[in-house]
Amino acid sequence: MIRIPVFRSMGAAFAVLLPIVGADMAPAAEWANPELLATPETVKQNIGKSDWAVVDCRSLKDYAKGHIPGAISLGKRCDKALRDSTSRAFRDISKYENLLGKVGIGNDTHVILYYGDMSTITRATVAFWIFEYLGHDKTHVLNGGLDAWRNAGNRLDSKPTMRKPTTFKANVVASRYGSTEEVLQIANGELPDVQLLDSRTSKEHAGTDIRAIRGGHVPNTTLNVSHKDTLAQEKDPKSGKMVSVAYFDPDVVAAKFASLDPNKRTLGYCQTGTRSTMTYLQLRLLGFKDPANWDESWRVYGSQLSYPVANEQWYNFSGVNNKIKSLEAKVKLLEAASKK
Repeated sequence: MIRIPVFRSMGAAFAVLLPIVGADMAPAAEWANPELLATPETVKQNIGKSDWAVVDCRSLKDYAKGHIPGAISLGKRCDKALRDSTSRAFRDISKYENLLGKVGIGNDTHVILYYGDMSTITRATVAFWIFEYLGHDKTHVLNGGLDAWRNAGNRLDSKPTMRKPTTFKANVVASRYGSTEEVLQIANGELPDVQLLDSRTSKEHAGTDIRAIRGGHVPNTTLNVSHKDTLAQEKDPKSGKMVSVAYFDPDVVAAKFASLDPNKRTLGYCQTGTRSTMTYLQLRLLGFKDPANWDESWRVYGSQLSYPVANEQWYNFSGVNNKIKSLEAKVKLLEAASKK
């Protein structure tokens, strides 16, 4: 195995491992749709243009501390600004049209979404998926987010940017939304040609990490790959271990999804349909013909007792309540001791 430098992340040289076959290196994978990812150079070349908008998908507080010069904020995290936490169905499209038009994003506007680090990467991918669902085919994600921007030698700015309001008209691509009804058909074996990709951890998939009334996974799930395992990796200088970093690498993603057929419809899911928006972006990058994100995901499915579940495990409410009572008792003792 040899190390081939690819880019710089977190101030250190990032490298991937490639096997040697004879005297030749294995061919590197390539994105089918590389234009979906932006580079710092793409941002620098276009940020001043009226038909390009750079959106900071972090919180308004983080935006105010420092952002890419000329970038705008939606007023809050992109996932919160664009999502209804109580109802994941897109019932009122005019809400999105009004918001995007108000911040200066029109149908002819190229949009570059960016995140801060691993903890905020899905805030940008949620926005990417929603823009794509709304039919906006000029949406990009800055690969590496702010880390890539800074490592390219660029500065940040604390001055807010406001764009002139315009008009945005959605052209919904309904197939990019995966419904629970469709997933039930997959679970019941009625859609054998549709692939279902579980982006949760292996423990969630196996039912040992329970985050709904029941743990487990949807029957007939095609593949389980944790979303973090599909990202590039580098060695942590403190632990010496390889850890995931917030960069998209075609070699890693192609290897993880190698068992899937890109010509088949593929739905990604997780706990809340958030991690799987990153999966959706990766499927689009690889050129999958009919990808979708199942927005309701396990939070809804695992709590409906009539739905079939593989590796079914039940949430131990009694055990958790006992642990809470024990913790409360310890807190009271600590509070009493601190007052002495």
